[in-house]
Amino acid sequence: MLKKVDASQLKVGMYIHDLSCDWMAHPFVRNRFEIVSDAEIRKIVGAGIREVVIDAARGLDVADAPTLREAQAALEKEVVHIATAPARPLKTALGQEMQQAVRIRNQAAGLVRNVMADARLGKAIEIGGVQPVVQNITESILRNPGALLGLLRIKTKDDYTFLHSVSVCALLVAFCHSRGMDDDLIREAGLGALLHDTGKALVPDAILNKPGPLTDAEFDIIRKHPEDGYNILRQSPEVGQIALDITRHHHERRDGTGYPDKLAGDAISELAQMAAIVDVYDAITADRCYHKGMPAAAALRKMYEWSKFHFDPQLVQQFMRCVGIYPVGTLVLLESGRLGVVVEPHESNLLSPKVNVFFSTRTNVYIKPEMVDLARGLGFGGADKIVGHEDPLRWNVDPMRFLVL
Repeated sequence: MLKKVDASQLKVGMYIHDLSCDWMAHPFVRNRFEIVSDAEIRKIVGAGIREVVIDAARGLDVADAPTLREAQAALEKEVVHIATAPARPLKTALGQEMQQAVRIRNQAAGLVRNVMADARLGKAIEIGGVQPVVQNITESILRNPGALLGLLRIKTKDDYTFLHSVSVCALLVAFCHSRGMDDDLIREAGLGALLHDTGKALVPDAILNKPGPLTDAEFDIIRKHPEDGYNILRQSPEVGQIALDITRHHHERRDGTGYPDKLAGDAISELAQMAAIVDVYDAITADRCYHKGMPAAAALRKMYEWSKFHFDPQLVQQFMRCVGIYPVGTLVLLESGRLGVVVEPHESNLLSPKVNVFFSTRTNVYIKPEMVDLARGLGFGGADKIVGHEDPLRWNVDPMRFLVL
């Protein structure tokens, strides 16, 4: 039986089923293993991991701990409560914005690639070429955030580093706009987000693209990139304090377990905290060399759990409302037994988005795609309901093919 336990309850002889953390942040070769020493427990706690899932059938139990199913049910109730806030109305339909989003994604990824190359050669970063790209990203987000954000969920191992930076920029810009921040502040935040991983230019490719778990020494090298990026960017006078702060502190955590400065609580600026949230969200939803990214809806729920320790819970809730409880591109199962991909959030109910249905789980075959507005009743293109989010691998489908009719 799987149970959710506090890290303080761990004992030698327990079997870890899931470390329940950002997989890039923990120092273990495997995510599932039996605890054989107190040193391993200290390592778990030292990595800032506060809760884990144990398998009581394979190791020692904690009698009064909730089962994983009970913990997930309680979490879902809280998530449903969060979903009541209204979404921002869209200016442009998804299909209309998609073509521009493709151009902007390619332009931005190419620019980040060039910035990394210049940083590797010791050249100063030319900010003049970066600002127009941030502006293009911002304008696309204002027209229809789902187009660019949905498109940026598709990454390959060869372009991950560059597209991750573009994703973090787009997500942070959307997050800032959803909170009603000033336009000048948003531009500075977008600049910092696009350049936040510049320090990775100094990380050897063999470590950055290693097709397997990192050693402790390799983790130490990776953890230097925020400070390295900060030192690179401050050589360019056009880079302001907001961008420098985001670059240096996007791996800090509110409980003080982050890096490089181990800041805690409100010592971390609000924008750096927001950047940390979107950085982790994009990282854990992406496929990497040896790790399968989790579905966006599942990632949001994980981050909500982690917000008790690592993030500001209010900011995480606001981010969830920004991208939607079921973000654009999410594969969902409906009560009718059909699978669909979320194409547009509803303006007042994040649990009832527009969905393009394309697959029947009852007959296990593709069906003619149909746009369903879950906020509408029978006879008006609706009369269905989301049961939950699904992993595309389970059904061997690619929901992104059906993002636009």
